[in-house]
Amino acid sequence: MGIGFSLFVVIVAALNLVLDFDIEVKEWRYGVQGGAPKYMEWYGAFGLMVTLIWLYLEILRLLGKARRR
Repeated sequence: MGIGFSLFVVIVAALNLVLDFDIEVKEWRYGVQGGAPKYMEWYGAFGLMVTLIWLYLEILRLLGKARRR
């Protein structure tokens, strides 16, 4: 049961990473080129960093559960 839940969380984190990249592309296309403030780039970069760390930790947790089994 725990491995299945961890696998579900890893899939959600990976899909969130795809969404973060999509947001970055749209922000670059419409925001920066459209005249948005420079500090808005930091919001996207921070979101990507948090998602990558979350995905990394969840993969490690999944591998740890699989190894104990």
